[in-house]
Order: sequence, then structure tokens, then C-alpha cells
Amino acid sequence: MHTLEQLRAGELNGARHLKLSENLAVFPLEIFSLKETLEVLDLTGNQLSSLPDELAECTKLRIIFCSENRFTELPEVLGNCPALTMVGFKANRIEVVSPKALPARLRWLILTDNAIERLPDELGQCTSLQKLMLAGNRLTELPASLAHCQRLELLRIAANRLTAFPAWLLALPRLAWLAYAGNPFADGWEPKRATSVADIPWQELEVGDLLGQGASGAIHRAIWHSAAGQPVELALKLFKGAVTSDGLPAAEMRAALAAGQHAALIGVMGRVGDHPSGIPALGMILISPHMQNLAGPPSLDSCTRDIYPEGLVLSLPAALAMATEVASAAAHLHRLGVMHGDLYGHNLLHDGEGDVLLGDFGAASCYPLADSVLAAGLERLEVRAFGCLLEELLALCPVQVAQSEALDRLANECQRPEAALRPSFAEIHARLGQIQPLLRAEMAPLLT
Repeated sequence: MHTLEQLRAGELNGARHLKLSENLAVFPLEIFSLKETLEVLDLTGNQLSSLPDELAECTKLRIIFCSENRFTELPEVLGNCPALTMVGFKANRIEVVSPKALPARLRWLILTDNAIERLPDELGQCTSLQKLMLAGNRLTELPASLAHCQRLELLRIAANRLTAFPAWLLALPRLAWLAYAGNPFADGWEPKRATSVADIPWQELEVGDLLGQGASGAIHRAIWHSAAGQPVELALKLFKGAVTSDGLPAAEMRAALAAGQHAALIGVMGRVGDHPSGIPALGMILISPHMQNLAGPPSLDSCTRDIYPEGLVLSLPAALAMATEVASAAAHLHRLGVMHGDLYGHNLLHDGEGDVLLGDFGAASCYPLADSVLAAGLERLEVRAFGCLLEELLALCPVQVAQSEALDRLANECQRPEAALRPSFAEIHARLGQIQPLLRAEMAPLLT
């Protein structure tokens, strides 16, 4: 975080990144002292409602964040910024998005939690667009021109007012991460079966330390002193009520309950329905601390691809075991009519030896299995996400053997532009199972 005082004193001369949050109501003109060097401008958490036309003079500006301000329109000056590729205006009051506000090189657009009812058709001319985040608005339809955005990989349209699923989304060649729960068209879409879980009375819970916090809620260590049995340790997730970048916490809770039990899913133990403040909550399996996040989320530069810890190495058998379990979990979900929506390394916990757990249902959506065309299309969409993950897992393996080629081929097949030509998760799981004994035989001489 920087200060306006530092900027005025010349202490930030030549800076490429600037972050100011000082309850600003007017754009500080001192920012233009950096117009020759500024690449990333973060003005999140102020009281701004407009940007000056002179912003276009910042010819190197690539990224701008103006979330949690008071904008009612997406500023048109953004469209005149020649290098701008990422625009983030989450949690404002935006109702109007002018086509003039769209930068020619736009790659990542965040308009989550606003009041937008319509997007301009010109959005389809942003052919570099990879990531579009629109959850929590008032959209009743998407511009059909978005079908021209052939590079679009991640789309969040949850918690809007869409009355029909945009079927053309299924033909986008690179779309892999989609969230749409909380729209009228999906209100009646129920999974194949709902999981029967215990009701956990709040008064039987002893809430302990905070284990972690995300966009949709906080997770605490807790002990359930059940009247029917011995005390049980669990992870207690207390959901927030606000819309997240992925959608509504209520939709996450619904999907988590619908997901059922699987060895590679973080299991739900029960639902807490009587929190004193009315907060929805779930009791989940407490994960061993030796399980670590496989990756970090995408960076500003990587956009849609995860960032893996420097120096992380996996054995090929471990990577194959992880991929097999994830494919099995995904096949299980799709048999129930649940799309995870965020099948990424940063949502996996692993032990480095092949054990893996998939979590975070914040972007999950349900769909009707009776609609076979839609069901197959959504599954193949998520198969592309799995193909990206498999590709990343293989990149962490220093030893390459003949079966590596078979796995590379599978990763490529999962990412075919023609979604109908991609394998299903059941097929993927079967093929991985066939590769496992061949890999063990091939690796045996290398391990002796």
C-alpha cells in the first residue's frame, strides 16, 4: 500500500505499481507524475465515481482496479488506454457499460456485484478476452456476440436474471471454468440426489481457531459434542451472505450437500441450521495438516493458469494417482448432475505421494441429467479444465518415460477445440487406470 503523501513527495517516482486507498473522492492528479512508467493502478476501497480523460496518457497502464468505489458507469476513458488488458470494477454501482469503455486489448474484465442489466454487443469484438466475471448483476441475457470471443476460458454469470442458458457457450473452444447458479433458468435444476447429512445443533459445537478464510466464508476448527456419540473434531464453515466472484454462498452450500461422498472430495458431515445470527454453516471433515494446497490461484499475468510453488516436483506415479482420483471425483459429480466449475490445482489438497482432495464448491452449478445434450456439453467443458490440470501435473514430473507420451496425448485430447471430441470423465478415468500398471512396470527398473 502506498500513500498520497509519498506520491506528492516524489518518493514513488518511476513506480510501475501504485496502490492507494485513502477514502479518495477525487482522482489524485499527482498520479500523472508516473504516466511514463505506471503499469498497475489499484484504487480499490475509495469513494471515486469518475476517472479523468488524461488517464489515457498513461500509455503503459496494463491493469486497473477500482473495486469498492461509487462508479455508476464504466468510465469511457478506459477504452482509450492503449496498453490496458485487465479492468476490475467489482462492488460498485455500475448500471451502464458503454462500448467506448472497452479497451481493444481487453483480456480480463471483472464487473462482479454491480447493477448491470445489459452488456454492449461490442464486447464480442474483444477477441483477446480470456476471463469475464459478471456474477451478482441484473443481466437477463448475454450478448450473442460473445460467441466471437474464441479465447474465453473462464466465465462467471451466477446470481443474475438470465431466463435461458446460453447454449452457444458450449461451442466456445477454450471455455473450461463456468459458473451460472442463481439464475432463474437454473432454479429448477436439481442434482440426481441430495445427500442426507446430519443436523448439527449449534449448542453442541465448541468453536475453536480460525483455520482459513475465503470469499464465501470462514473455516474454524470445532468439536461436535454430539448427544448421540463421542466428541468429533470437524471443520466448521460459516458462510457469508454477500455475492462472491463465483456466485452466491447459498449455491455453494447446495452443491456441497449434493456432491455426496467420494474418497477424493472433502466430505460434508452435517448442516448447522440454528446459528444464533442465522448464518448458514456446514460441518466438514477436518483435513490432516500434512495435506497442502497444490497450487496458488492465477496471477495477474497468467490470467487463467495456476501458479505452482517454485521447486515443486512430483513423481510420475504420484501425478498419475492424483489425476486418476480427480477424474474419478469429477465423474462422480457429473453422474449426479453437478459441475464443479473451478477444477483447478489451487482447489486441490495433496500429500506429495498421490493422495488428493478436491474442495471449494463456490463456483459449482447443478444441471438436469435428463437434458442429455446440455449434460454432455457441460461435462466436456469441465473436461477441458481437467486437461489443463493434467498438463500442469505432468510439467511437475522430471522423469519422462513412454507412458508420459500417453498422458500427454490424453491431456491434449481433453483440450480439443471441438468439445464433442473430448472424452468423458468416465472414459478418462478408465484410460488412466489402464496406464497405471504399464507405468509401474516401466518405472520399476528406475526405482531399483
